[in-house]
Amino acid sequence: MRWSIKLVKIAGIEVRMHLTFLLLLAWIGFIYYRQGGTPAAISGIVFILLIFLCVILHEFGHAMAARVFGIQTPDITLLPIGGVARLQRMPDEPWQELIVAIAGPLVNVVIAGILIPIVGLGWGTDPVEILASPTGSVLAKVALVNVILVIFNMIPAFPMDGGRVLRSLLAMVMPYAKATLIAARIGQALAFGFGFLGLFGNPLLIFIALFVYLGASQENAMAQMKDVTSGVHVSDAMVTELATLTGTDTIDDAIEALLRTSQHEFPVLDESGKVLGILTREPMIRALKQRGPDTPVTEVMQSCERTVHPGDNFEGAFRIMQESACPALPVVDGLGRLVGLITPENVGELMMVRSILREGEMPAWRQARQAAP
Repeated sequence: MRWSIKLVKIAGIEVRMHLTFLLLLAWIGFIYYRQGGTPAAISGIVFILLIFLCVILHEFGHAMAARVFGIQTPDITLLPIGGVARLQRMPDEPWQELIVAIAGPLVNVVIAGILIPIVGLGWGTDPVEILASPTGSVLAKVALVNVILVIFNMIPAFPMDGGRVLRSLLAMVMPYAKATLIAARIGQALAFGFGFLGLFGNPLLIFIALFVYLGASQENAMAQMKDVTSGVHVSDAMVTELATLTGTDTIDDAIEALLRTSQHEFPVLDESGKVLGILTREPMIRALKQRGPDTPVTEVMQSCERTVHPGDNFEGAFRIMQESACPALPVVDGLGRLVGLITPENVGELMMVRSILREGEMPAWRQARQAAP
């Protein structure tokens, strides 16, 4: 993730911190300092650090559960709004997704279960009073926040864990795409509810509403894409008629190729046909303006470390394309030589054609029913 720095690597998983997290620490320290001076500011920063330690443990719960099913987690990123564990893929079976989704909140349940008896919290405790006090017990606050994290994360709305739990339960009795659509619609309805309540004086609810709505929409789009492209291989989606550049070409050569083709992405190859990188239109034009036509394309292109093969599953290739910073995904043969390219444009075209074909496969009575007013 951009604007993040590596903190530590644990069990093969990088723990990263987004730089905006430092702004949160500074803001919390300032608020507590105004309420109680330096001791309160230190207490507030320690409290936030402990909370995000719990968030990291929560994400490790997801990661360790996913590892049981052979799914690796390259990194966990700490954000001001929480943590994000980047799984290589989602589990294939609904019951596996249920276990992975619920593993995170269970970590918070364990933490709260340990701290609550230690700090002596009971049924008569006023959580608002404890959390609002700048001089209150830090451990008591941490215990209460873990309870809040469990409740918040189990809201049945993407991208919270509760949305994934709901989707996995629905997917046990119906197709995955339909289960995702239902869970996403529920999440979007809840987002509208949060947004409406936020209009009455709590801006944080509006932010949460936007976060939930976008997360639900993205999850639904990914599930529908997975359903539409089921059984599709990379060879079915790649572009094979390509204009390419060589490592000795200049921006002038690239501009000539741009003008005589409709391509936006140009693979740069070495003498053996292996991919050195990808040059796109925007960096090409920028280099022409700022550095001149004699600039070597190798100084402007983007390196592409990830490649796929024609027989690979398209879903996995699309996931690699999203994860990598390369603007297009090279398709290579067994010797590493370029044989095709997957671009955002032809992915969109593939999705459109497959969706139309899917509709054409529906029974005539169903098509007539959907077309009826």
